[in-house]
Amino acid sequence: MTQPPHDEPTAAGPEELREQVEQTRAELGETVEALAAKADVRTRAQEKATAVREQATARAGELKTKAADLAHQAQDKLPDPVKDKAAQAAGQARAKAAQAGQVWHDKAPEQVQHTTAQGARLARDNRNLLLAAAGAAVLVWLACRRKD
Repeated sequence: MTQPPHDEPTAAGPEELREQVEQTRAELGETVEALAAKADVRTRAQEKATAVREQATARAGELKTKAADLAHQAQDKLPDPVKDKAAQAAGQARAKAAQAGQVWHDKAPEQVQHTTAQGARLARDNRNLLLAAAGAAVLVWLACRRKD
C-alpha cells in the first residue's frame, strides 16, 4: 500500500474514509466538468461571439443616438436660408439617386446586378456592425477635428 501525502490526514475509521472518498469524487467530477467546458472550443467561441455581438449592437445604438443628437444640434445652429438650401439639395440628391438607380438597372450586366444585390443584402443583414463602424469613424473624425 502507498503512503498518504504528508499534508493530508489519514482516516480514523471506515466512515470517515468513505466521506473522504465521496468528497474526492465530487471534486474530481467538478474538475472533469470544468475541463470539458474548457475543451468545448466551439461553444466557447459561440458564447464569445454572442457577447461581442451584443456589445457591438449596444454600442451601435449608442453611437446612432449620439450621431442623431449631433446632427440635430448642427441643424439647429444653421440659419434658415442654409436649412432651406440643404433641404433643396437633399431633394435634388434624392432625385439624382433615383435617376442613377434607373440607369444602373437599365445598363448594368445581370451578373453585376446580382453580385451588388448580394452585397446590399449582406450589408442589411449586418446593419448594426456597419453602423457601429460608421459611428466609430465619425467619432474618430470628430476627435481629429477637435485636435486641430
